[in-house]
Amino acid sequence: MVLQNAGVINPDSIEEYIAVGGYEALAKALESSPEWVINEIDNSGLRGRGGAGFPTGKKWKFTAEVKAPQKFIICNADEGEPGTFKDRLILEGDPHKVLEGMAIAGYAVGANKGYLYIRGEYDLSIRRISKAIEDAYKMGLLGDNVLDSGFSFHVEIKKGAGAYVCGEETALIESIEGKRGNPRPKPPYYPGIKGLWGYPTVVNNVETLANVPPIILNGASWFKSMGTKESPGTKVYTILGHVKEPGLIEVEMGTTLREVIFEFGKGMRNNREFKAALIGGAAGAFLGKEALDIPLSYEGLREYGGGLRIRSYPCA
Repeated sequence: MVLQNAGVINPDSIEEYIAVGGYEALAKALESSPEWVINEIDNSGLRGRGGAGFPTGKKWKFTAEVKAPQKFIICNADEGEPGTFKDRLILEGDPHKVLEGMAIAGYAVGANKGYLYIRGEYDLSIRRISKAIEDAYKMGLLGDNVLDSGFSFHVEIKKGAGAYVCGEETALIESIEGKRGNPRPKPPYYPGIKGLWGYPTVVNNVETLANVPPIILNGASWFKSMGTKESPGTKVYTILGHVKEPGLIEVEMGTTLREVIFEFGKGMRNNREFKAALIGGAAGAFLGKEALDIPLSYEGLREYGGGLRIRSYPCA
């Protein structure tokens, strides 16, 4: 779903993205009402893939219902979690899918401006997303009057300066505004109501936005046919640590920790005994052997306080 085109198409070619169905979801959305688009995302059960797991459709509804002269879409690509690189590889492998997701989100909530806030060290990601934006403008897939629909959507890249805290959405907004990246108090600064420059703003993670085009194209029921009841769809995991094959995988929600480490990671390096896996990065939770068979889903990890990013460590 998310990594479908990564490593298959040339990420620098908009023609190859279009050849595999790219921007068909945007065209379908523009032929429908914004309300239909939001309902389809809401009915799909898509939850934010940045860690908090907030329902994406509900987030979009909050902003869509606010009357304002200006609204914004922000793609949070400030991937500062140590050892995590899933968003980088999505941007490097399929940049147009993320742009298409941003444009669909903009249409759904009534925003005509998007910012892609990206970690400054991600040079290749920045170069590829920059070319994707340029090519999309040339083909009328971004800019004024997208696909002759009357909808306009412009995208701008903002480079992060290496501040870990700017992965938090309100600190990220402060940074875009040219301020020091400090988190804002909630309330009153809920981005969906009072975000960038005081206007309603939707902030979604790279992986979240990459899920949007296939959902719009194939339908909410198709999306819910994968994963679990409370956590439909797939999840992209970074597997690091002392496994035989570290890397990046995409599997259905509900896949167990044992499958991730021993099937996809090929088990512990040097056949050492598994000791623990760190789920959710520095602020996450360590899961021991007793948790190897829990399903990796929001409900499955609820009692452990873990998010959905993975690193594993062997016994000392």
